[in-house]
Amino acid sequence: MSIATDFETFCKNIKMDERTVETISTRYQSITRRLNLDFWGLDSTTSHSFYTGSYGRDTEIYTSDIDMVMVLPPSLYDRYAYYAGNGKSALLQAVKRSIEKTYPNTDVGGNGQVVQVMFSDGMMFGIVPAFEQSNGTYKYPDSNNGGSWRIMDPKAEMAAFTAMNNRCNKNLKRLCRMARAWNAYNRVGMKGILIDTLAYKFIKDYEYNDKSYTYYDWMSRDFMQFLYDNHDQAYWYVPGSNWQISRNTYFKNDARIGRDKCCEAIKYAKDNMPYSEHSKWREHYGTKYPNA
Repeated sequence: MSIATDFETFCKNIKMDERTVETISTRYQSITRRLNLDFWGLDSTTSHSFYTGSYGRDTEIYTSDIDMVMVLPPSLYDRYAYYAGNGKSALLQAVKRSIEKTYPNTDVGGNGQVVQVMFSDGMMFGIVPAFEQSNGTYKYPDSNNGGSWRIMDPKAEMAAFTAMNNRCNKNLKRLCRMARAWNAYNRVGMKGILIDTLAYKFIKDYEYNDKSYTYYDWMSRDFMQFLYDNHDQAYWYVPGSNWQISRNTYFKNDARIGRDKCCEAIKYAKDNMPYSEHSKWREHYGTKYPNA
């Protein structure tokens, strides 16, 4: 098989299968309906909620958790903003109790800024209760350290990633997913939002960003080099929201090792050694990459 065929197959392999997507949709609608009933008095499986995180940005792979925002009525904000005690924690607990009505036998817990629903099949939903602001951003509770309100702009992030992906021949989101597969298989430990941010910054000026699968071997190598070269930067800004993020783990050595594996795989392909080539790509990306 050709490089283009192999990478096209790999990109399909690391996406969630249709059954998983259907399960996500069913659970998302159930959670949304319950929260709409309890907080809005509305029987709707779609109103006032949207996906965020990697699933919202469409950069998720088969290992991803699912994040969503539930927008609450503006009238509730004052109740929890001026709550006697930690109103942010109280709000998260109210959302938790609501979800437990629909999932009484499922592990539901609060985690600082989100309510987590941990299903028995390993899928985890993270629900962020939020209040929409006049400028399109969202205010959400953080119950840590006595409680505070934070601001996020997930829709601007999603729009920025979609626009860059369209500009770059759909290569950005595929690169994000491939990098997530590398991160997961090699247990690098990079946060998904950091991977996506660095992939965006890399591909924005990449000389082959308008090419397709035929160039994915070079793109893989060059992105590893980009990670290596940019590892020591103090922080980065997430496209769209300009949220400042810093490195959460040391990944310089992993990037160097990854770059070297890519270089070896490319050399094996040039030397017409398909079994060694595929083996090296599988060392880099994992077993979702096809065999020779």
